Amino acid sequence: MAKIDQINRRILQELSLDGRISNLDLAGRVGLSPSACLRRVQELEREGVIAGYRAVLNPAAMGVGFTAYLGVGLGEHTKAAQEAFERAVSAAPEVVECHNTTGTIEYLLRVECADLPSYKTFHTDVLGTLPHVTSITSYVVMGSPKDLRA
Repeated sequence: MAKIDQINRRILQELSLDGRISNLDLAGRVGLSPSACLRRVQELEREGVIAGYRAVLNPAAMGVGFTAYLGVGLGEHTKAAQEAFERAVSAAPEVVECHNTTGTIEYLLRVECADLPSYKTFHTDVLGTLPHVTSITSYVVMGSPKDLRA
């Protein structure tokens, strides 16, 4: 397991801000030689601390103007019901996150659509047709003053 010391924390912080930073620039920012920095990054990748790199997309530029979090309750708490629900939401492009939770609901979804009418279509034609869904509570995002997701 990779040791997460102060230098590795700084490497991870810099990479989370800019995953495309060159090794030379990263080494300079964290105070290491380029070869030592590269070894540490490779070790963090090998150990799974760095799970991957991705592009951060601008939802508005892609036609997404509506975001909501949905609390979804299921009527059956069987493995089969959960697996069927998870398959259905995995196939829905509007669902960008799906979390199985504890508490009064079984799932928390992050849904992104073009607008309110497209959300209504998703709500009715996708979630509304799933046999085990018994409750849907929508929380419409009005703004995101802090969002650190990559």
